[in-house]
Amino acid sequence: MARHNREDRGSDQRGYGYRISYQPDWLQTVKVTRTLESGRQSTKTLFRNPSRREQEPGEKVRTRITSPEQNLDFEITISDPNQVVKRVIVETVAASATGEDETVIFTLEDDNPPPPPPPPPDGGGD
Repeated sequence: MARHNREDRGSDQRGYGYRISYQPDWLQTVKVTRTLESGRQSTKTLFRNPSRREQEPGEKVRTRITSPEQNLDFEITISDPNQVVKRVIVETVAASATGEDETVIFTLEDDNPPPPPPPPPDGGGD
């Protein structure tokens, strides 16, 4: 059985604060990407899981990210019984400091090793 969600905090390139609720046996990092005034994109690691995987994640994993000052609040739930999902990208729209909408991209990654393969079926019959 998967462990309960943990909570952590982080801040992005512009100093906006975020609360991240995550399942510790799945999520490794959350990165946030914004387009700067110059037109270039900037990516910053918002969160890095401080703990190591202690057990296999459950069939469903949930992650919630909130930032009240940007009016952002979303949760994703992934049904992944075979543990094949390694990255999820969420594109959001948030109000900027000037009041205009801007695109903010979150990349959620799990780079923990996959579970061991199941044992081969028993040939039996001898």
